[in-house]
Amino acid sequence: MTHLYRSILSLLVVLCFVAQGQAQQTRTAFISGNFTSATFEEFAREVEAQTNYHFYFDATAVDSLSVTLQVKEQPLSDVLRQVFQNTDFQFAIDATQRVFITRGTQLSVSLPKNFFEPMESTAESAPQVAATRLQGEEKEIKKAGSELKLYEIGVKREGATGKANLAGHLRDSKTGEPIIGAAVYIESPLIGTTSDQYGYYSLTLPVGRHELKVKAIGLQNTRRHIMLYSEGKLNIDIAEDVRTLKEVLVEAEKDKNVSGLQMGMEKLDIRTIKQVPTAFGETDILRVVLTLPGVKSVGEGSTGMNVRGGSTDQNLILFDDATIYNPSHLFGFFSAFNPDILKTVELYKSGIPAKYGGRLSSVLEVTSRDGNKKEFAGSGGIGLLTSRLTLEGPIRKDKTSFLIGGRSTYSDWLLKKLPNKSFNESSAGFYDINGHISHEINEKNTLYLNGYLSKDRFQLGADTLYRFSNQAASLKWKHIFQNKLYGVLTGVYSHYDYDVTSKKNPVNASRLTFGINQSNLQADFSYFPTSKHTVDFGASSILYNVNPGTLTPNSPESLIAPNRLQAERAIESAIYASDRFDITRRFSVSVGLRYSFFNAMGPRSVNNYAPGAPKTEGTIQDTAVYKSGDVFATYHGPEYRLSARLGLTDNSSVKLSFNRMRQYIHMLSNTTSISPTDVWKLSDANIRPQVGDQLALGYYRNFRANTIEFSVEGYYKKMQDFLDYKSSATLVMNHHIETDVAGAEGKAYGVEVMLRKATGKMNGWVSYTYSRTLVRLDDAETGEKINNGEYYPSNFDKPHDFTLISNYRFSQRFSTSVNFTYSTGRPITLPLAKYTLGNSQRIYYSDRNAYRVPDYYRLDLALNIEGNHKIKKLAHSSWTLAVYNLTGRRNPYSIYFKAEEGRINGYKMSIFGQPIPTITYNFRF
Repeated sequence: MTHLYRSILSLLVVLCFVAQGQAQQTRTAFISGNFTSATFEEFAREVEAQTNYHFYFDATAVDSLSVTLQVKEQPLSDVLRQVFQNTDFQFAIDATQRVFITRGTQLSVSLPKNFFEPMESTAESAPQVAATRLQGEEKEIKKAGSELKLYEIGVKREGATGKANLAGHLRDSKTGEPIIGAAVYIESPLIGTTSDQYGYYSLTLPVGRHELKVKAIGLQNTRRHIMLYSEGKLNIDIAEDVRTLKEVLVEAEKDKNVSGLQMGMEKLDIRTIKQVPTAFGETDILRVVLTLPGVKSVGEGSTGMNVRGGSTDQNLILFDDATIYNPSHLFGFFSAFNPDILKTVELYKSGIPAKYGGRLSSVLEVTSRDGNKKEFAGSGGIGLLTSRLTLEGPIRKDKTSFLIGGRSTYSDWLLKKLPNKSFNESSAGFYDINGHISHEINEKNTLYLNGYLSKDRFQLGADTLYRFSNQAASLKWKHIFQNKLYGVLTGVYSHYDYDVTSKKNPVNASRLTFGINQSNLQADFSYFPTSKHTVDFGASSILYNVNPGTLTPNSPESLIAPNRLQAERAIESAIYASDRFDITRRFSVSVGLRYSFFNAMGPRSVNNYAPGAPKTEGTIQDTAVYKSGDVFATYHGPEYRLSARLGLTDNSSVKLSFNRMRQYIHMLSNTTSISPTDVWKLSDANIRPQVGDQLALGYYRNFRANTIEFSVEGYYKKMQDFLDYKSSATLVMNHHIETDVAGAEGKAYGVEVMLRKATGKMNGWVSYTYSRTLVRLDDAETGEKINNGEYYPSNFDKPHDFTLISNYRFSQRFSTSVNFTYSTGRPITLPLAKYTLGNSQRIYYSDRNAYRVPDYYRLDLALNIEGNHKIKKLAHSSWTLAVYNLTGRRNPYSIYFKAEEGRINGYKMSIFGQPIPTITYNFRF
């Protein structure tokens, strides 16, 4: 056994990163050549062609290295010294003519003297660094032992042929959390897959011996030697790669934009999100999502998203499978998601998977972490306006973990500093709490429990008090039936409510409340019949209960009459199936069908209107009364999904997608962005569901060893029956809202261009979007015609949008981030003249949205300072210093007009009109 142990150590030395002296060269080779601005890969290939040397290096680490050199009959070691002069690159050449290139750390190609002699464990004077070295060696030995060991999978049978399935879970060796999106593959023949949101992978491979390779985000690449006899399992633990501190993304997904079938999808790692500077120093995932191409907002201080021409209510926002109706705090200044508990954020703009439905424009899926299954840990931050704390750890080691996080604000002190009396008498605050428990019952069954609670309050002056709240809970049971099939049963509860209270004037003191409850039950299955097929199928059902509005008096002297709108109930159900099929190595397709049903139910009184006449109070013929459980309106229809990918080369591809979506719930709002007082309205007998079709085509190309990504996507979208409003419409406490809204149709088209550098000291992305969003309202049922029935710009039509996100790391401790954004001003309707009619003065307005507010641009800057990287310390800390709106530009949020002393005066309102400096202290332990 000792002999085997020493043999393994001898094989490992070449791969072990240990500080040593100058590399030795045992054989002289002479190099000749004239290199001008050559990449290091080109230089290495030329040397390999001239000699027997073979290079080993990380392509992403040398992507920025350029070689300009003229040599003639010089030893390789001398040439490499010239190439790496004034850089932190090192080289080592072993006795078998292998050349190892590293950055910042020198490899050793020979064993230290007396390496195998035992050390005295009782030596009190041994330096501490020796213990540290042994710990590092133990980790390397453990990793190498896993990589060199041969794993026998399945039941051994002589002469076995054909194929067998291999499946298992990928986990972080430090925390035990599942690893999402890792590439798992063999190279000959090339067969691979990626791990899903549970870290699960399934591969069908030829029976026999293989080298299974795994590349994971932020973790070390690893491999396993397997002998596959028949179906079996192999779980793999992967260690953290500390070198990723300087990167945004890593090799695991470096070519996914080219090789993956999914298009119109953006995946953000939480480390990327934390690098982007935001207002008030709080990491905000929605602010970062708004920097992506095709995603816009109507103005500053708003977290409402407009994705590829869709309104804010056309985005399905899921937090651990629970629908979030208001994803913001303090009227949009903060995101509703605590960054410390998040794992991934995925945005689907096109090619939306068949399992998702219910919204027209996009799906934003936010997933929290499972919690550390190995040891207790924590993290947090203290800022000028908010603080946060997250705790996690094992309840039962390697089996059960918990994660709990909370945030709170203390912003009242800032309001007190404002000179305006109406503001310094105001108060504002919020808090949110997240909880997560993950429990592995056995190898086939796992439970996940999630909970979320948020509350906001805001009082302007001494008058109106706004309060709103989100509540969500989900319970998942994952069961593995066999290697090729697993299912997830999920129960979800979502709740949103708001309360607007006015009490300053007792005569009109009132309280307005709204609430929506949503209960989901869904079953999702994934089946992997062969390495070329991935089949997903399932069913879901949603029960809606809506309180559209209740108005009550708030004082004994109040003259406000009690008023209550009818409650609304409905069931939305769907079944779906999709199949991803890799026809060839370069050509893949995914075909899916989702069929959705919607039933509006009583108890309810429904107005019936005269056929062929516009819906008004005067055309109501009668009112039908339905008892509890009666179905009075039914809608259903297919939702198509199609995606295709054609690989042109190893570094480029073309993708096509088409999807049809149906939306049965609508948001009624008198603002262009999300507001806490928005009302959600279910489809019924008088309001039809929305339907949208989108066709998208894209070209994707990677450069310089997949370290630079380029993409261009074009899309065209048609939308029907989304709600627009009549002039002077009443949206709050309206008992017959169908008389004040109309079913509009719209179209949106555009081109999105993105260039992203994923690695190196400087990384980030730059994007440009040209898009148009047009609306036409010519509804015979309501008698409403806007702009003579012609198309006009929507409220969020902003043709040009440019964003630059750049991060530069000076060292492991210091980095800086820059965010620049520009967009066309949004459309508005302006008063053009005033005239007198019937002895009263009237205002003549332009066509709807015929003008625009001034263009928007903003520059943000942040400096991130890491603490020292000592392994043994109480807590690891960092500081973030940021300036939001560095130039102090007064970007207009809105332009409005007031009649004052017989004149109509215009005003421009800005949310942030000056630079906002912030400082945040972050820690983890």
